[in-house]
Amino acid sequence: MQMIRMPLGIYQANCYIIWDEDTDIAAVIDPGGDFESLKYAIDKKGLNVKYIILTHAHADHIGALDELKEYSDAKILVHHDDYEMLKDKRKNHSNMMGNKIIELEADERIKDGDKILIGNTELYIIHTPGHSEGSICIRSENLLFTGDTLFAGSIGRTDLEGGSFVEIIKSIKNKIIILPDETKIYPGHGPSTTVAIEKENNPFLI
Repeated sequence: MQMIRMPLGIYQANCYIIWDEDTDIAAVIDPGGDFESLKYAIDKKGLNVKYIILTHAHADHIGALDELKEYSDAKILVHHDDYEMLKDKRKNHSNMMGNKIIELEADERIKDGDKILIGNTELYIIHTPGHSEGSICIRSENLLFTGDTLFAGSIGRTDLEGGSFVEIIKSIKNKIIILPDETKIYPGHGPSTTVAIEKENNPFLI
């Protein structure tokens, strides 16, 4: 699997383009804004975007979702528990964050344990509620995309609708830091880290 990280939008949310190098079939994780930059990267690599996967449905992670959907006709995937949020500007906060309203219906509702094929590459969905009810992580071999559940040295906020400090800590301890220490973590904001580093240094987990 190949990958590009692109901090996009006014909140610099990490968008990840991942693709199977044998087939050039791709998925985009969290298209947070700056569609033209995102389109340029996709076109430059000659990728066929099959899926748009949302780690959750907050506005800073969906700012270019409408344009990317129109351009690629890829399927929008969101966890069942964030499905309604994506359709409602008040729930996804696009009426307050960013500069445009986003209200879209996902093509598919995903759940814990689902497997998504990107060419010959397998992605596994891990439901990690706490930042939002439908927050997910996406695992491929020793890579984990954590959205706003776990950051390098921190965790996602829990004061928005559907957030829960108890749930996010439970998700991290029971579903993320149990993974092998060498697992590379790619969060929704900021730099990458590893499971080992977070177990040792993250103040929320010590």
